Amino acid sequence: MTPRLTARFWVDAWLARARLMALPAYVIAHGDDTAGAILVKCATMDGAARAWTRIAGQWAPLISGTEPEVDAAIARERARDPDLWVLEIEDRLGRGLLD
Repeated sequence: MTPRLTARFWVDAWLARARLMALPAYVIAHGDDTAGAILVKCATMDGAARAWTRIAGQWAPLISGTEPEVDAAIARERARDPDLWVLEIEDRLGRGLLD
């Protein structure tokens, strides 16, 4: 079995990176600390947003659209997975800080 970071460790590191870049970032939904899936939403402050999720170890786009459309998609994902972490960042450039 390959060791992997806990979800909580990854989230804490992501939040620290956002703080270092002076980007507002929030935990919208606290998932399972050990193995919860993570979804990242980026609001571009112009009414648009996008969200990404990890699939097979890679970040993949979940949805791009208006902020209400993205929020609705995230709500559907949360209904399916109560252990899901939902993170949000506000960045006019649309960076999710996933690289």
